[in-house]
Amino acid sequence: MFRRRESVPFSFVAESDRFRSNVTPPPRERATVSQLAGRSLVGLTVVGGLVGALILGMPALSPTQSASHAEQTEAVHGH
Repeated sequence: MFRRRESVPFSFVAESDRFRSNVTPPPRERATVSQLAGRSLVGLTVVGGLVGALILGMPALSPTQSASHAEQTEAVHGH
């Protein structure tokens, strides 16, 4: 059985530094004013939704006792 010369099965992976392209990609197109405005509005909508959910969810997360639970504990202590 013969042995392969390269240590990596794919020689182009091992020698990728040697093969650099001299072709430069085209410059990126600048975003228009309407695209920037749309992106900012989408970002503000997402952030506003998260803040609104947090504000509306805070009362449910607060550790306040209900009135019926407070009456039970007073009755037990008064006994």
